[in-house]
Parts: sequence; C-alpha cells; structure tokens
Amino acid sequence: MFYNFIGGNHKKSRTGIVKSVLDPTTELESFSAPASRDEDIDDAFRSAEEAFSPWSVATPAERSAALLALARDLAADAEVFVDAEASDTGKPVDDALAAEVDHCVDVLRFFAGAVRTLEGRAAGEYLPGHLSFLRREPVGVCAQITPWNYPLMMAVWKIAPALAAGNTTVLKPAETTPRSTLRLAELAARHLPEGAFNVVCGDRETGRAMVAHPTPVMVSFTGSVRGGQEVATNAAASLKRVHLELGGNAAAVVFGDAGITQATERIARSAFANAGQDCVAVERVLVHEDVFEEVVDGLGHWARVVAADLPRGAGALLGPLNNADQLARVTSFVEELPDHARVAAGGARVGDKGYYFAPTVVLGVRPEDDIVQQEVFGPVLTVQAFRDEREAIALANGVEQGLASSVWTRDHARAMRVSAAMECGCVWINTHLEFAAEMPHGGVGGSGYGKDLSVYSLDDYTRIKHVMSDVSEVSS
Repeated sequence: MFYNFIGGNHKKSRTGIVKSVLDPTTELESFSAPASRDEDIDDAFRSAEEAFSPWSVATPAERSAALLALARDLAADAEVFVDAEASDTGKPVDDALAAEVDHCVDVLRFFAGAVRTLEGRAAGEYLPGHLSFLRREPVGVCAQITPWNYPLMMAVWKIAPALAAGNTTVLKPAETTPRSTLRLAELAARHLPEGAFNVVCGDRETGRAMVAHPTPVMVSFTGSVRGGQEVATNAAASLKRVHLELGGNAAAVVFGDAGITQATERIARSAFANAGQDCVAVERVLVHEDVFEEVVDGLGHWARVVAADLPRGAGALLGPLNNADQLARVTSFVEELPDHARVAAGGARVGDKGYYFAPTVVLGVRPEDDIVQQEVFGPVLTVQAFRDEREAIALANGVEQGLASSVWTRDHARAMRVSAAMECGCVWINTHLEFAAEMPHGGVGGSGYGKDLSVYSLDDYTRIKHVMSDVSEVSS
C-alpha cells in the first residue's frame, strides 16, 4: 500500500478510498494506492501554500543547490527508480534507465544552472526622472498532473522549472504509475522546505478537484487533447494560468533522396519504442511515391523484428501497453479500419497475458480516416504516399495536433523549406525522438501551449513585475 506525500511525509488518505493497480505484464494486482479526494487535496495545497513563503524568497544559489542535491540523490537511487518504472509501466529496464533516470538527472542539473540566469530584461529611465526595472517572480502554488507513459520523466519536467523559479507544487501522477513520483518526493524532501513538493495519488476525479481548487494559480497538465480541453475550461472559471502539453500525432516525411535504410529503421524505432506510448512517437509516415514500396518493406521488416522479442525478450524495444483501457483503444483502431485500408504487419494482441500489442503497419488509409486524424498512442504506423513537396506538407499539417514531426532528405534547402512550413513545435531532420534539456518541447494547435525543458519553460512559471521609482531631484 502506498500513501500520499504531503508536507514532507507520507500521509494516509483521509477518505479511505483505495484502488488496486495491475502489473501490465501479467494483469495481476501489483499494489494499491489512494484515490485522493477534497480533504487530501486541501491538505496538500495548504502545505504547498505554507512552503511558498520560505521557498519563494530563497536565493537562486540556494534553489540551485537543492536541485543539484536532488539530482545527486536520484542518480544514487537509480536502481530503485528503474525498478519502479519498469514494474509500473512494463517497459524494458534499459529503457527505464536511459530514457527516464539518466535523462531526469540531466534535466535537474540543467535547471539548477538555469535558475541562476533569471533576470529582468529592462532597467533604465523611460520617463524623465523615473527609474524602471523588472522583477521576475514565481507565480505561486502550482497544480501539476502527469501521464503514465513516462512517469518519472514527466514529473521531473514539471517540478524542475517550477521549483527552480521559486514555486511550490502539488503533483498528481497517473493512477497506474505513482511509485517513482512518490520516491522522487521523498528524496526532494531532504532538500526543500516541508510542503514545497507534494504528491497526491488518484484518478480523474482527483485531477478535476485539483484544477477547481482555489489555491493554485497555475495548472500544468500533460495528457490527451480531450483532457487538456477539460482542464482549460475548468481553470478558466478562476482565471488560472494553464500550461498544456497534449497529444501528438507525429508525421515522418520521407523524400525520395533520403537514406531509406537509415530512415526506416529510425522511424520504426521511434514509432514502436515504449509501445508507441510517446506523444512525439511517429504515427504517420508520409512517403514520396518513388520510394513508397521500399519504405513499406523496410517498416514491415522492423515491425517483425521488434515483434519477435515479445513478450519481454532479451533486448526488447518495447513492453506492453500500460493498461486494459489502452489495449482496448489501440485494438479498436485496428479492428475498425475502413474497407480501403489493410494491415501489412502486426495488427493484433500478442499472447493472452499482459497488454502486449504487436508492432503494426497499416496501408491504404486516407487523410480523413480516424486512425490518421486521431492519436493512437500505441505501436501503430499508417503509411501514405505523396507526389510532391506541397502535398507532403498538406498531409503533415492535415491533423489538429501539432507537437512534432520529422523530415527525411539529403537536400538541405528542402529540409529548411519543409521544416518552416510544418505547423508543430519541433521538427527533426534525418532523426526523430531526440531531446536536449536546453531545447524547448511543446506544441501548437490541438497539442496545447507552453514549453517544457529549456529556459523557455521558466517563462510559464514566472511572472513579470514592473517597478517604477521617482528619482527626480527633490527641491529643498
């Protein structure tokens, strides 16, 4: 049984509502955690509010030292975090170490440095006899909600800029993957004021109560487009600041001059890693008609190679889907394909135990099909042909999401034209699914607004105050 983490300590839920969490590899009960309700959420936000006073006035050097200490403790505790991530999500251990623990240590270290560079951008006399300067201040108490695909990574992406900027937070991890976030809070409590970082376990009802609570001034949410719309609507009632990182539906645009062998392998790995449960995973492959068959053959080959390691073979690239609902969702997309589409590889559940789904390639789809327009969030690729650059751009931009895409070509000028025309927050060229803490991550359109990572994320967690002083000479 796991508990909430409030005010620097583990705390039982006052509601007594408990939910079982299943192991996605076996479908057997793994542990239980509380489904927090109003009383628990009140406690957490009260604790965060009390911690805001000392933490918001801590110097950048003090906040930096705390984040560096947390990064050190996280690295030292890597084995515990890898076990929690691999157990809760079902992902391979190597993936949990590299994509989550090592990356999160780096992100914490980055923000430990970035916090010491924060400054206002103007100081001077803009009116005669009056001195103006800008203060960059923390926004206050934040409510943060994370998904189940990368539990530790998403928690660190949320708390690192928030704490670096001097805010305090209450974070709700996904109900199926709370363990690594709870452990992160334990480590953070060694270095932060009591209540600066609180964790409440729970379900969608818990998240709704957090958004509606009067204390937080900002809500940061990572999840589906529909979830983000609900958060934005509910937060608007009290004019809370909102940061949304929502669904993707990434396109990989492959031109005829691309290195096809390299492109098909990298696209397949970017599509099937983490069982496709990544907001920037490739879901749509758009291929010039001259190399269409070659690319389809390559993608089918890699789908079969990856499938051969299921379930949980040595060196497996992917584990199961996270939960039964997600397995049902992915299955329905494939089973309800229109008559003009067909499955070229995969297309079904693997085994009868665990939420495994075979890497899948679908051909013959049309731009208006549901499997093209919606984010599947599973190991499923659709492949469409295009005739020219203009059509490729139209297909890539022809969905409501705008989080990421990639362009595959040896023509630099073409890569620059197409990347400029892409309506999304990130464009990779001849690669996909690569991140650097120094670079921003976030989308446009149906993929939300606001940035994770980089110094740009600090803009979301700070407010600007203009201070003007009369410095004119006083007549005696």
